[in-house]
Amino acid sequence: MLAVRTKFRLVVFTTRSLALRCKESRHLTVGNIYARFEPDNSLLFTKYRSFSTATEQKQTDTLKGGSEKREFQAETRMLLDIVARSLYSDKEVFIRELISNASDALEKFRYLSVSAAADSPQLVETDRPLEIKLTTDKQNRTITFQDSGIGMTKEELTQNLGTIARSGSKSFIEEIKKQGAEQASSIIGQFGVGFYSAFMVAEKIEVYTRSSKSGSPGYRWLSDGSGMYEIQEADGVPVGTKIVVYLKTDCREFADDDTVKNIIKKYSNFIGSLIFLNNEQVNSIKPLWLMEPKEVTQEQHTEFYKFISNSYDKPRFTLHYKTDAPLSIRSILYVPEGKPGLFELSRDSDVGVALYSRKILIKSKAENILPKWLRFVKGVVDSEDIPLNLSRELLQNSALITKLRTVLTNRFLKFMVEMSQKDPVGYDTFYRDYSIFLKEGIVTSQSPLEKEEIAKLLRFESSKLENGVRTSLLDYSKRQKDDQKSIYYLAAPSRELAQSSPYYESLKKRDLEVLFCYEMYDELVLLELKEFGGRSLVSVENDMQKESTDTPDSVIGSDTLQQTQVNEIITFLKSNLTGKVFEVRTTQKLDSHPCVIIVPEMAAARHFIRTQAQNLSEENRYALLRPQLEINARHPIIIKLHKLISDDKELANMVAQQLFSNAMVTAGLIVDPRNLITHINDLLVKALEKH
Repeated sequence: MLAVRTKFRLVVFTTRSLALRCKESRHLTVGNIYARFEPDNSLLFTKYRSFSTATEQKQTDTLKGGSEKREFQAETRMLLDIVARSLYSDKEVFIRELISNASDALEKFRYLSVSAAADSPQLVETDRPLEIKLTTDKQNRTITFQDSGIGMTKEELTQNLGTIARSGSKSFIEEIKKQGAEQASSIIGQFGVGFYSAFMVAEKIEVYTRSSKSGSPGYRWLSDGSGMYEIQEADGVPVGTKIVVYLKTDCREFADDDTVKNIIKKYSNFIGSLIFLNNEQVNSIKPLWLMEPKEVTQEQHTEFYKFISNSYDKPRFTLHYKTDAPLSIRSILYVPEGKPGLFELSRDSDVGVALYSRKILIKSKAENILPKWLRFVKGVVDSEDIPLNLSRELLQNSALITKLRTVLTNRFLKFMVEMSQKDPVGYDTFYRDYSIFLKEGIVTSQSPLEKEEIAKLLRFESSKLENGVRTSLLDYSKRQKDDQKSIYYLAAPSRELAQSSPYYESLKKRDLEVLFCYEMYDELVLLELKEFGGRSLVSVENDMQKESTDTPDSVIGSDTLQQTQVNEIITFLKSNLTGKVFEVRTTQKLDSHPCVIIVPEMAAARHFIRTQAQNLSEENRYALLRPQLEINARHPIIIKLHKLISDDKELANMVAQQLFSNAMVTAGLIVDPRNLITHINDLLVKALEKH
C-alpha cells in the first residue's frame, strides 16, 4: 500500500492501481510523489516538491520593489528591429528555440546536481522532476513555456536576455544581411540568439525565473522588443524559468493546441526531457540504447538515427550492443546508408558517437570512444563505469576510456564480419563506399590484432575469380595449397593491366592465385599489414626479386644467342644506361616481355614517386630507387638488339633507352609518362629511315 497525504485529503492507492495508472502515461504525479516507469519497466517513486502541481495552480508571483529599466545592447536592438519587420520566413521556429533553451537549462541542472566538482554551486530542490511544460491560451493569445531547470540569477538574466550571445552577435547580424530573410531560420540557434526569435510573434514577452543556486531570489523580466526591458524582483517564483509570450493578432495560431503539438513533434520529438502541452505529454523520446534490442523496431532505429546524425538517410547496418563485462556498456552504433561526404573523409572531422553515463551526457562527440578511422559511425554509448565528472583531459587519458574503446571497436569489427557473411550484396555496396576508412584503420592502428581484425573486412579481385568478383583474405587462405606460405598481391590500375603485367607471368606459370589491387593505397595497406592468418603478404614484384637466382648458364638454350652474346648485351646495356640502372641481369621468369625493372620495396617506391619525386632531379631519383633491369634473352627484341649493337649503334642506343623507359612505366615509377612521347617518335623516325 502507498499512502499520499495532500493538503485536503488522504488518498490511498494500492501499488497495483498506481502502477496501472502510471503505465498508461509512463508517469504519474500525486501530491509530492512522482512515479514513472523506467525503460526496463521498473516503477520508480520519487518524493519531490511538485513542479507539475505548482504550475497547474494559478500564478502566485508577487512583484517586489521598484523595477529597473535598461536598454538592450546595440547589436540586440538591431536584431530586434530585424525581427520586428518579420524577415523570417518560418515563424514557428521560435517554439523549437524556446524548447531547446529549456532543455539546455534542464541538462545543466542535471549535470550540476550530480557533479562532484569542488566548485559546483549549492543547489536547492535537487529531487524535483525535470520537465518542460507548455500552456496555450487561445482566448488571451498567449503561449507559456516553463521548465524546472537551472534558472537564472539577476546577472545571468541581464547577460542572457539583455545581450545577444556575446561571441556571436555581430556575426549573426552580418549573416542576416548577407544571406537575407529566407535563410534566417536556418541561421538562428547558431549564435545563441534563439530567445529573441519569440519577438517574431510577440507583442511582449514576460520571463519569471529563479536560480537553483541556494539563496537566489526570483525575478521578472519584461520587454515589448522596442529597445528597453525591465527587471524586477518577485516573490513566489518557482525554481526554473517561465516565459509568457503574448502573441500578436496575426500570430494567434500559435495559441492553438493542435498547431503547437505538431510543431513540437516536428522539431523537438527527441528532446531528452518530458515535454507537456496543457498537461499532456507530447514528445516520444525513448533512450533506445537502454531498451532490449529485440524490443526496438527498425522504424524506431531509423527515427532515432535521423535525430542523432542530423541527416535524412537511413542506417545501413545497426549494432545494438549491451554487455556488463569487462565494462557496463549500453550502445547503439549505426553505419549510414548514404555515401561519405568530404567532411567525413577529412581526418579533421569528429567521430559521431555521443558518450553518456547513467543517461547523463558527458560529451556529444566523444572522439576517444571509437578510433578516428571509425568517424563515419554514428550512435550513442552509455556506460555506468565512466565517472560523471570527467573533464576533457581526463576523458582523453582515462584507462577506462581506453578499455571502452577497445571493447567497442572489437565488437563493431566482429559485427561487420558477421554482416559481410549474412548480407554479402549489402556489404559489397558498403565496401565500395567506405573501404577507404578500413584501409586508414590498418595504416594508423598500433595494434597488430586490430589490424588483422580490420583486414578480415578487406576485399580484392583475384586471378582465380571472374572480373568484378571480390574475395576476402580469409577466403583466399582457404583456397591456398597446403605448401603455400604466402599471400600474393599485385598493384595495377586495372585487371587488364594486372593480367598483362610482366610481374604476373611467373606466378601465372606456377598456377598461384594473386590478389589484384586497383586502388592507389592498397599496396601500402598490405605492406603495413605484413601478414594475415600467419601467412606473409608478398608483392609479386618483391617475389620476383627474391627468387631471381638465375645463373648465366641457365639462360643458354636459344639457338640464336650464345652466352658470350648475352654477356655482350648486358655489358652494352650497363654502359648505355649508366646513371639509370645499377644492375643488369637475365631472368627466365619472362615470356612475352623483353625486360622488367626490379626495385626494393616497389610499393614504397611508387608512393615516393607520387608524393615526393617531383622535387628531385632525374639523377637523384635514380640514385634513390637503384633500379635493376632483368632481360629475357629469348625475346625477339633482345635478340635483334644484339645485332644492332654492331650494325647500327645509334638505333641500338635508342632501343636500349626505350626498353628501360617502357619497363619503368610498367613498374609505375615514371613521374610523367607523357615525356616519353618525344623519344618514341625519334625512335620511329630512325627505324623507318630505310622505308
